[in-house]
Amino acid sequence: MKANFLQAAMAATLALAWATATHAQSTPASDTKTVIKEDAKTVGHAVAHSARTVGHEVAEKTGKARDAIRDDSKKAGHAVAHSAKTVGKTVKDSAEKVKTTVTRKSDEPQPKN
Repeated sequence: MKANFLQAAMAATLALAWATATHAQSTPASDTKTVIKEDAKTVGHAVAHSARTVGHEVAEKTGKARDAIRDDSKKAGHAVAHSAKTVGKTVKDSAEKVKTTVTRKSDEPQPKN
C-alpha cells in the first residue's frame, strides 16, 4: 500500500511538472493564477484516481479475509448454540430425574388422618 501511495505521489508530481512545462510553453501570456489552478486540478484528479485504485485493491485483497472471518464467526455461533441446547437438555433431563426421585411414591398406602 505504501508503494502504491508512493506511485500516486510520484504521478502527481510528474503531472504537476508536466502541466507547468506545457502551460509555460504554450501560453506565455497566461495568467499565473489560472495556470496554478489548472495544475492543482490536474494533480488533484491524479491523486484521487490513485487513491481510488489503492482503495479498490485493498478492498479486493481483504475480501477473502472478511469472508473467512464471517464464516468462522458463523461456525462459532452455531457451535455455541448447539452446546447451549445440549446443556439445556441435560439440565432438563437431570431435573426430571431429581423430581422423580424426590416425589417417588411409596408402596405403602398413605395414612388416613
